[in-house]
Formats: sequence, C-alpha cells, structure tokens
Amino acid sequence: MDSFAIGTFEVDGARFPALVHGDDVHDIRAVLPEVRRTGDLFEAWEANLDVLASFLAESPAAPHTLSRRLDSGRLHVLPPVDPVGPILAAGVNYREHIIQMAVAHKLGNEGASDEQLRADAAAEIDERVAAGDPYVWTGIPSAVSGAYDAVRLPDFGGDVDWEAELGVVIGRSAHRVRVEDALDVVAGYTIVNDVSARSLIPRPDVANIGTDWFRAKNQPTFFPTGPFLVPARFVPDPMRLRIQLRLNGRLMQDSSTSNMAFGVRELISYISSVAVLNPGDVISTGSPAGNGSHWKRFLQGGDVIEITIEGLGVQRTPVIAPTGEQPPWQASRASRTRR
Repeated sequence: MDSFAIGTFEVDGARFPALVHGDDVHDIRAVLPEVRRTGDLFEAWEANLDVLASFLAESPAAPHTLSRRLDSGRLHVLPPVDPVGPILAAGVNYREHIIQMAVAHKLGNEGASDEQLRADAAAEIDERVAAGDPYVWTGIPSAVSGAYDAVRLPDFGGDVDWEAELGVVIGRSAHRVRVEDALDVVAGYTIVNDVSARSLIPRPDVANIGTDWFRAKNQPTFFPTGPFLVPARFVPDPMRLRIQLRLNGRLMQDSSTSNMAFGVRELISYISSVAVLNPGDVISTGSPAGNGSHWKRFLQGGDVIEITIEGLGVQRTPVIAPTGEQPPWQASRASRTRR
C-alpha cells in the first residue's frame, strides 16, 4: 500500500481535513462526507484509512473537491489533529540529553566536576529505567501551532529553547494499558517542538514545589506540531526513527528515537496507568541531546528552526522577537516592586 498522511489545511479562511499523498492534497470530505475535521476519523480510524487507501488506489488522477498541490502557495498548514487534545509530555527521556542538562545546569552535588555530574546522571537514569517511572507533565491545546507558523518569543520569560520530539497521537480511549498492547491505541505519529522558556522553569518563591512547567511551556506557539499525522500502519517501528533539528541551517540535534530511556510503549502504559487517554491526545516523547542549554545559545528573533523525523516530513518555523510589552499581570508586579 502506498503511504499517505492526514492533515488539516486552510484556504481563504476555510479549514478542511486532508488526505496527503505525495504533493497532492485531497479534501477528505469528498470521500468521507461525515468527516468534517480530522478528529472525526478516530471514531473508526482503521476503517476510514482503508476507505482513503481504496480511494487513492482506484482514482488517483480524478478531480476532487478542493484537491490542491502542497506547493500551490494557497494552503495554510494547520496542526494536523483537529481538535487536538491535551499534551502529555515526557521530560528527561533521552539518555545523553539528561546528562547534558545535568552538566549545563549543575544538577547534582554542589561543587561536583562535570565528569562527576555526568557519571551521577548516568547512574540515576539506569536506576530510574530499571525501577522508576517516566517523568510527564501536561500541556494545553492553546499552545499548539502549525508546522510552518512562527514561534513568538514571549515578553515574559527568556532563554527560550528548542526541543525536537516525536509526537504520538492516540486513536482510541485507553486506560491501564499493558506495555505489550500499547501500540494498539496509537493512531499515528507527528513532529513536535516542545519550546521552553528556561528562565521560567525554576520557582524559588515556592522552593518546595521547585518547577513551573505551566508558564515555561504553555505560551502561545510553544508547541509547533506537524505538518502531518502519519498513520501508525506506515511507521514500522517508532523506536527506530532518525530525529534532527537545525537552527539557521546548523545541525544542533541529531539522534534516534532508539535512544529514549522509556520508549513509546512504556510511556503509553505509564500515562494510562494514571489517566484515561482519549482520541486526539498527544504524547510528546522527550527530546534528544543538543538543546540550547547545551550550546549556550537560545532562540532569537530572525532564527529559523527546521525539524525532520524520518518518514514524518519537515517542520520549519521562523522565530519572531518579543513585542516588548509585558502582559498586564507581570507589568503590575513590576510596578509594585518599583514602589
């Protein structure tokens, strides 16, 4: 079977669910009239994919309502899952990334050398994988943006970092899933960038809590997603995909999903042991080594981020500088501090 992908596009202000085959974009509503958005496909995911595959096999060259070319210039590529659910994001989930972050942020015994920090972090990873749990935080849908939309640097928070990640889109409700059954609930895979304002993660004012993932990772455009959702049937092994990120053409991250501490199956099983997963939820599986914290270089206005994951396409996002005007809440706090 020829592979294809699912996407959401907008033309002249009207959005539609799309079947993407090569450079051709077909309005799914012309084939499945009851599907008004991509999320409707999840109600009978595999059966709907079979219908779309038959459509391509039987009439690939026939004219279709709103069929277009990806390079037409009129298509605005939106996040592929519509509506997208919450984001269940795995942190510290690539071995070398964990070690790099421990060294970059001096996460360990005070005064420890870089070599000792590396050794301690490696031992901690081994112990956590053997007997511990993944680390997962929750993101909100309003942070999600399209694969070619601009990342807007915030007026509140700095040291904004990139994190190329494999996104796993859930296709059916799931609770307490066994590791060996976990891939059965996956609809497909996509590319995500878990953009993070590093300066907002620590919370010294509530030291017993420590970190604030809400404000550091949920700002608008902080979760570029797509361009497409590639059905799981076309991804033989999600744990053997090359993942790369380039900043202004320079290769910053280059790894394989095989380097995850907890793989896709384990993440699904763990998350579903705590919460009910629903169609459209996105599990972001963690980022490999090579973040800005390691390079000591964070995002700036005018940058261009390009992420590729084997078989899932290319995500390319320009970066826009802050506006210079703080949100009312932060502005009010600053004025009180000056009194």
